[in-house]
Amino acid sequence: MNVKNIRIEDFDYPLPDQRIALHPLADRENCRLLVADRYGNADHRRFADLVDLLPADSLLVCNDTRVINARIEMHKPSGSRIEIFLLEPVAPADYVLMFQADGHCVWNCLVGNKKRWKQGSLSKILHIDGKDIELSARIVGEGKGNSFDVAFCWNDASVNWATVVEAAGRIPIPPYLNRESEDCDNNDYQTVYARMSGSVAAPTAGLHFTPGLMQRLRDRGVQVRPVTLHVGAGTFQPVKSETIGDHPMHTETFSVDLDTVRALIDFHCSGRQITAVGTTSVRTLESLPLIGKHLLDQAAGRPTAGNPLYVGQWEAYESADFDTAAALRALAEHMSARNLPSITAATSIMIAPGFRWRLVDAMVTNFHQPQSTLLLLVSSFLGNDTQDLPLWRRYYDMALRGDYRFLSYGDACLFLKSLRACSLKFRDRRGGDF
Repeated sequence: MNVKNIRIEDFDYPLPDQRIALHPLADRENCRLLVADRYGNADHRRFADLVDLLPADSLLVCNDTRVINARIEMHKPSGSRIEIFLLEPVAPADYVLMFQADGHCVWNCLVGNKKRWKQGSLSKILHIDGKDIELSARIVGEGKGNSFDVAFCWNDASVNWATVVEAAGRIPIPPYLNRESEDCDNNDYQTVYARMSGSVAAPTAGLHFTPGLMQRLRDRGVQVRPVTLHVGAGTFQPVKSETIGDHPMHTETFSVDLDTVRALIDFHCSGRQITAVGTTSVRTLESLPLIGKHLLDQAAGRPTAGNPLYVGQWEAYESADFDTAAALRALAEHMSARNLPSITAATSIMIAPGFRWRLVDAMVTNFHQPQSTLLLLVSSFLGNDTQDLPLWRRYYDMALRGDYRFLSYGDACLFLKSLRACSLKFRDRRGGDF
């Protein structure tokens, strides 16, 4: 099968509006959890049961990105409302340096009601720490697609951009919720381990974790390691082409520290389970061996395509086979030799049926939108059942019949290679109902 010929219509399913959760449960870890494997076995649990479902000596990888208040509303003197949606930093381009900026910066943005803002600056007064600070914005160039580069300036260099954007904007909840953001979203739409600012969408599989649950996992012996992938607006980009070969996958920047790379080598080589929390962690982990392969090829004098710290959309399907452990060791050695505590790279990786999984043994994820690339990823991990039907469809049908809540604020899934990896005995074999 040529992966580029996969039809997106084959990844459709009926999702009634009433099944889309508009808010999370008050107790995050009390949401429902569909536990299922590649053999059609399934069970219905609560998210808190994750403590018993993950092996004691396993690795849990979480995306510690933090969602920023990316929706900034400004007005022209005439009163026309302009919404500036921050996409990614331009100057400084580095996320850490961007949020330390002290007086001016440039972002690539979407601009709502752009026809009303053809030239000139917009401004608004922010109230920060008892001071009135003027923030101004003006368009300085065109970006990719329908985006624009917008320069922001503020008149107090003692206040950094992290503080300014917190005061100026609103949390960017997903468009499919069909409601305005509310004060409760400021907390609800952040994971409890969010640390590195930069995302315009939450890694929502992590929203179910609580500090108590994280501590119980650690007490059980589960090692928790962070990666950082700043989620872009491209995560909501619909697939408009008939086949995925014509769909341009969005690029996202990620960072991984050396201790995490070494942990991945250790767990992978010893055969211990690596569980990724969310599709963003999956994309990061499965990109790392390809980064390592680039470095191996570079060291051996073999031809390489462009930036070794970038993973292209299709290269996982086009690359010659290679040893995963050797590639990860090459990455660790590259970082160690250059005294790099972490490495920043970018990925446009497309994970679809036909993809070879190298690191991820299990994933925690939510229920995704119909005809989305995230559903392709889930289908790739689960494969087909004995009737050659995709298992994701069996499990989604089961969840719809069982009143599971869908999308960002909904219930969760734990997908495993085999339920035999769990210590519990399961009630519902072959995808039985409740």
